[in-house]
Amino acid sequence: MTTYAVGDLQGCLEPLQCLLQRVDFSPSRDCLWLAGDLVNRGPQSLEALRFVRDLGTSCVTVLGNHDLHLVAVAHNIERLKRSDTLKSILDAPDRADLIHWLRQQKLIHHDAERETTMVHAGIPPQWTLAKALRRAAEVEQALRDDALLPPFLDGMYGNQPAKWNKELQGVPRLRLITNYFTRMRFCKADGTLELQAKDGLDSAPPGFEPWFSHSNRKTRGCKIIFGHWAALEGHCDEPNVYALDTGCVWGNTMTLMNVDSNELHHCDCEAKP
Repeated sequence: MTTYAVGDLQGCLEPLQCLLQRVDFSPSRDCLWLAGDLVNRGPQSLEALRFVRDLGTSCVTVLGNHDLHLVAVAHNIERLKRSDTLKSILDAPDRADLIHWLRQQKLIHHDAERETTMVHAGIPPQWTLAKALRRAAEVEQALRDDALLPPFLDGMYGNQPAKWNKELQGVPRLRLITNYFTRMRFCKADGTLELQAKDGLDSAPPGFEPWFSHSNRKTRGCKIIFGHWAALEGHCDEPNVYALDTGCVWGNTMTLMNVDSNELHHCDCEAKP
């Protein structure tokens, strides 16, 4: 069995299928990891979501901010934005099944055998891997619980609080955990978030660094795969940290990684209209 990981799909199904064909991927023997943001902005959000869901146990998905946005829109918590390409999912006859499937997915996936972790945006420097998995489980519980879901989605949007405090409770606590795992790029060593800067490494605001660059990061030495940060164009000089969002939806490439050998495969993508 070979395990592959791929960066953000964002509704770009054809490049994914191209990559899977190139490595002779077979669901009967191989496994595909997806680093979140399966949907939105691209032309085939519905088809991509169905394709991934139908891979069943041959696929492992973590949730990205666009996936959570879809869940919120589907539950009438948030309105569609002008740039969203989610209407095909919302109008689909299997909409309820697709949204329910999304709600069962993780925020972090850790493969103990491979000593490899996948997350959409990153892991804040002040958390160990064990602590990050516990914090992720809090949000995963809220997503799966019909009673907890509405207040979580209603309060999910926002940039505050920006710094972790173990005394945080309720929706503010869940919002910050969600922002760490699905929106983070730059932060301070104590985990204080800066969520406005979205360009490359040289766009760090004063006092902030990429989450993976902090010398005291407690997951240093862990192998981590992440997406979300298309402006990095796949370049990450931090040992054992792999950036797989290479901006397919913006006309760049989609990247597939062999999780065991770290070999990379690329497929060119057409620019978003």
